[in-house]
Amino acid sequence: MSVSTGPLAGVKVLELGTLIAGPFAARFMGEFGADVIKIEDPNGGDPLRKWRKLYPEVGGTSLWWAVQARNKKSVTVNLKSPEGKEIVRRLAKQADIVVENFRPGLLEKLGLGYEVLSAENPGLVMVRLSGYGQTGPYRDRPGFGAIAESMGGLRHITGYPDLPPPRIGISIGDSIAALHGVIGALMALHHRQANGGKGQVVDVALYEAVFNMMESVVPEYGVYGMIRERTGASLPGIVPSNTYPCRDGSIVIGGNSDPIFKRLMLAIGREDLGNDPTLASNDGRVPRTREIDDAIRVWLCTRSIDEALAVLNAADVPAGRIYSVADMFTDPQYIARQMIQHFPWQDGREIALPNVTPKLSETPGETRWLGPQLGEHTDEVLQSLGYEPDEIAQLRANKAI
Repeated sequence: MSVSTGPLAGVKVLELGTLIAGPFAARFMGEFGADVIKIEDPNGGDPLRKWRKLYPEVGGTSLWWAVQARNKKSVTVNLKSPEGKEIVRRLAKQADIVVENFRPGLLEKLGLGYEVLSAENPGLVMVRLSGYGQTGPYRDRPGFGAIAESMGGLRHITGYPDLPPPRIGISIGDSIAALHGVIGALMALHHRQANGGKGQVVDVALYEAVFNMMESVVPEYGVYGMIRERTGASLPGIVPSNTYPCRDGSIVIGGNSDPIFKRLMLAIGREDLGNDPTLASNDGRVPRTREIDDAIRVWLCTRSIDEALAVLNAADVPAGRIYSVADMFTDPQYIARQMIQHFPWQDGREIALPNVTPKLSETPGETRWLGPQLGEHTDEVLQSLGYEPDEIAQLRANKAI
């Protein structure tokens, strides 16, 4: 188990969460050096341990777990037991950041709310991720990322107008919320350290994190009463930006800046459009979206993806194929940037996992170890809190850990 040299080395994070939003936020901090202690239920631990593909396939652990819990220490604690609550209070007293994604009010019922924990640790920053936030009429409702994507507006504008709104194939609402939690935690930590401030609560509602990504929909509705609708693969009001069919598949082209549009039109032999002064800026192109898209489609339909990309890349036009994960494993850009790394799993087999991002030149993040076995670090962490071996044995006998 390697010692961290990342930019968050020395920052202590206590994770009280399961599944995606809270654990992803803590994972991000752990990748950049924070010491993350993850509290898990002794009876099975985080349910994500059994989500999606398992290794081995029968009775194994989720391959997702290897990534989501990397660099974390697993400590099993029964939060309903008095001894378990005392362990959490001791850990929180030493922590810089607590991350939790329980339903609002649960920690308070357990006697582990922010007021209790911060009374002994005034500098504590608590990141609270929930479906609807800690206040408001919906605070007590259960809320998952899929619901947040719907309420936050993402689902309404995703897909084709003649079909029901689809979901994106990953838990994007949870992940967006997690990143907001990390940003909020680091801002609160900076305020504490640089401005002499005290700790505080970072209240992240999943639907609000999605809502924060919605670009111009609010002022467009506020001023014009315009409700943005589903537009398929195109980006409404930004032309041309779409998915276009080639002879052997589809590519995405972003030709929406003014000079790029002109280069794109010249590259496909449509000098008439490229040199048309009424199309020189986006507001002139929007009314003629179909004409521009049709010109691109006509040029692409007889060309393969490779042929089209060769021309577009030479013309300095942003364009690319639509990658599957198999493409990522062999792509020279992914390889050059080392975005797929290999790490030994518990049985010695190497597994592939995504490398840490973003890339910091002086203090890069890293994978120090993969997601731990349930309770792997319980004894180590409790000993660091001053518990003696016989006390730990008694806690185990009492089912507190």
